[in-house]
Amino acid sequence: MSAESQHPFAALTPDFILDALDSINLRSDGRLLALNSYENRVYQVGMEEGSPLVAKFYRPERWSDAAILEEHAFVAELDAQEIPVVPAIVDAAGIGLHHYQGFRFSVFPRRGGRAPELDNPDTLEWLGRFIGRIHAVGAHTSYQARPVLDVESFGVEPSQYLISGGWIPPELQAVYEGVVAQALDGVRRCFDRAGDFDVLRLHGDCHVGNVLWLDGEGERGPHFVDFDDSRMGPAVQDLWMLLSGDRSEMTRQLSDVLAGYEDFMEFDTRELHLVEALRTLRLIHYSAWLARRWSDPAFPAAFPWFNTQRYWQDRILELREQIALMDEAPIQRW
Repeated sequence: MSAESQHPFAALTPDFILDALDSINLRSDGRLLALNSYENRVYQVGMEEGSPLVAKFYRPERWSDAAILEEHAFVAELDAQEIPVVPAIVDAAGIGLHHYQGFRFSVFPRRGGRAPELDNPDTLEWLGRFIGRIHAVGAHTSYQARPVLDVESFGVEPSQYLISGGWIPPELQAVYEGVVAQALDGVRRCFDRAGDFDVLRLHGDCHVGNVLWLDGEGERGPHFVDFDDSRMGPAVQDLWMLLSGDRSEMTRQLSDVLAGYEDFMEFDTRELHLVEALRTLRLIHYSAWLARRWSDPAFPAAFPWFNTQRYWQDRILELREQIALMDEAPIQRW
């Protein structure tokens, strides 16, 4: 039996997807379009009546039902405050998580849009305003079923998984172990310099691919999508992925974002010590994420360069660069 036929997502045939929707009384006209998603499986589904919907089938065993429902509740809170997000469609009981033959799925309205222009100061300020509003709501209460973004879960455990699992080529293992240990020491120093910062409910993965920009007359501006990685963490986690380029460019971008953000939420500037630390943790975590998902046939097809000799050489170089950056003074606003 092939790996593809053994993987749980192999059961998601077109007929299965349509039957799952039919189980909650959503009648499709049979049109299905797979959307770009690797962690879960997401489809645009044409409906017999009304606009197409988006059906999201969750990766088995990743989140508990309670964790998914916490995410749904947070997004619903944001939507109730007229923050541009896309909440799950709920049934008569107010529940947006459904079960069908071993799978869990949710259905969402379809939202179009383009990527925001992050080189535009007005766009960055606009994004900052809405992230500030998201965080103002996120600070009201804490997640109980979702984790906190910390050094252990995003750095130590993923690096140990890679090392103990035999993912590093033998000739590079000692080098990688030494470099990742150095990098994690640098991360801890950054967290120590930041001090006792607050954590709140975040988007968690607020990069340009998870923001849709609308240009219509009725709706204009950003829509924030895919809260699947939402968790507790420092506010700057939802800001630093909007910054790119050299230090002067990131300084300007940060100032533009915070000009909007602080209209709605105070920003603790000590968290700027965390920017390069969070980037480092993301790099380590991303490699482990690819390794953990390698049995999913979608991953070797989409990431053929993973786990090659060149891949790990590049990761070692990347971590060395991050070690140097974490020892520099943090980025500041104008």
